[in-house]
Amino acid sequence: MPLTIIIDLDPNIARLGPILLTWHGVFSVLGIIAAARIGFWLLEKDIPDLKGTGDGLAWMVALGLIGARLLYVWENWRIFDPSRGGQLLRIFALTEGGISQWGGLFGAMVGVYVWSRRAHYSFWKILDAGGAGAMIGLAIGRIGDVINGEHHGSPTNVPWGVEYVNQYTLGQPGRVVKQKTAYEMVLCLLILGAILPFHQRLKQRVPDGVLGLTYFGLYAFGRFFLSYFRLDTEIVFGLRQAQIASLLMVVIALIAIPILFRLASRRAAPALAIAGHGGSTHALPDETPEPTSAPRPTSATKRRDNSAASESKRSS
Repeated sequence: MPLTIIIDLDPNIARLGPILLTWHGVFSVLGIIAAARIGFWLLEKDIPDLKGTGDGLAWMVALGLIGARLLYVWENWRIFDPSRGGQLLRIFALTEGGISQWGGLFGAMVGVYVWSRRAHYSFWKILDAGGAGAMIGLAIGRIGDVINGEHHGSPTNVPWGVEYVNQYTLGQPGRVVKQKTAYEMVLCLLILGAILPFHQRLKQRVPDGVLGLTYFGLYAFGRFFLSYFRLDTEIVFGLRQAQIASLLMVVIALIAIPILFRLASRRAAPALAIAGHGGSTHALPDETPEPTSAPRPTSATKRRDNSAASESKRSS
């Protein structure tokens, strides 16, 4: 096909001793850096005296990697199952690749919760900033996936179909396929471009946590349908692992957002009641006013009393 996009890149960049440097790994690291930079920049606007960001990043990255690997192992257990000739120790072979994006996101959210408890920051404020950071991080990280072609797509004849021709590719040589991970990049950038310019204004109008859940909810909604372009294993009811995780995120957002609005309105009710009385601390109409004390005598009153006393003495 004349307009097919040809990708002729080795997914591996170089081997440095026991470490294999890959495009996937490089862009994953760059994505984490970009996500942290934007996320903490937005969080500093919400928490001016923000401290301990290094500790927070460590928790999010560590638990994110653990979550990403665990979900991948669960989805591809046949590779590690000893009864099928697999090796359990390969679970720890992270340099061989194999992580789940949704596992990483859910793991990072657990890291956010741990850090918020340790540092005494609001979990929801961090989630708001993290939503924007995650969108740019996911978009950059997907560049590595586009290069190595490990996420196999369904065949296509559209002009922007992709063909992998490198002999070491992880893609589908000789076939023109839909590059679903590129579609995800576009999805993340569209969400970021639609919300980020109004992030601070929206923060003043909606409760903490709503913005972050909106980022992740919109991404999950789009990711559910884009997953039909991939040739992943169906888990249950014809759905792939990514679709199940996406549905879970959408349900969480749809349930949590109304709850956050309701809690915010309850907290605002006492303040509105005080504002309705002009902020006055005077007794309300149904309260009995305190008795007032008798007025103190003036100097003129004292002089009249003294004159009357003198007249009384003379007359007596």
